[in-house]
Amino acid sequence: MRKIEKVKIILVFLHERYKERHGTQSPFRVLVSTVLSQRTRDEITDIATERLFSLYDTPQKLVDASLWEIEDRIKPVGFYHTKAKRLKEISLILIQRYNGNVPEDIDELLSLPGVGRKTANCVLVYGFGIPALAVDTHVHRISNRVGLVDTRNPHDTEVELSKIVPIREFGFLNTSMVRFGKEICKPLYHLCKTCGIKNICDREIGH
Repeated sequence: MRKIEKVKIILVFLHERYKERHGTQSPFRVLVSTVLSQRTRDEITDIATERLFSLYDTPQKLVDASLWEIEDRIKPVGFYHTKAKRLKEISLILIQRYNGNVPEDIDELLSLPGVGRKTANCVLVYGFGIPALAVDTHVHRISNRVGLVDTRNPHDTEVELSKIVPIREFGFLNTSMVRFGKEICKPLYHLCKTCGIKNICDREIGH
């Protein structure tokens, strides 16, 4: 089966299972939350983001806060000492270069400390509503497992998926695959018997 046909079937399945679409949030909140999410479970990230933004919801407030205060609000996210420093550095750059606003250009986002392609694309999609493919571990793993791509890293997965996924589906693909990766297509204990796309999955066909 051609990959372009396979991705159409997968998108239909994902839309039926996950009907809701993503909305947009404050670009700064998306940026901070995604930085905090690196090597941290989503539920911990959500708690830390809420705790942090209850006191420091602007770049200026984060710059004015001490490292200790920021660390105290974001614990127990992974590497919270490093992330607290990065958030202060990012906030200062936003104030100095962008009048306290988050840029909506991917190259400018990538120039910020600790911001990689996944974080930058998340900001574009969820902060500005700009089509971008945010490829995290779930999207990378599932796309390779089902046979949409054959890649070694998330960046290559982003490049290959962008060739076969309609632009209008970029944001939905990330949110739905993340949920699918937590519920069915898990890293180790994948529930293939209950999967709605097992008949076109390379892993199952290979077995």
